[in-house]
Amino acid sequence: MERHGLVVDVVPEKREEYLRLHAAVWPQVEATLQACNVHNYTIFVLENTLFAYYEYTGDDHEADMARIAQDPVTQEWWTHTDPCQTAFGKDAAPGEGWRDMQEVWHLA
Repeated sequence: MERHGLVVDVVPEKREEYLRLHAAVWPQVEATLQACNVHNYTIFVLENTLFAYYEYTGDDHEADMARIAQDPVTQEWWTHTDPCQTAFGKDAAPGEGWRDMQEVWHLA
């Protein structure tokens, strides 16, 4: 099992829209994530920063992420959520979305 942490900022004027969308994530989006070995997916918010955590139980993370990206329902979901997000941090590239974080400690 792999643990993944990601971070992105939320566009302040779209914060409430983002939270509303995630109060009722589309069932097909959730089903696709689970079918692609993503479990215990959680998104936290602190002010205008979003932190996501998930566990990956498959054996080819890159291929499963590509499968998620190819799902038409997930692509439609992203047309709603992506405009609510903006890159996190001073080192972010323009237009960059969620940024992977490096795990430095874990208590099992």
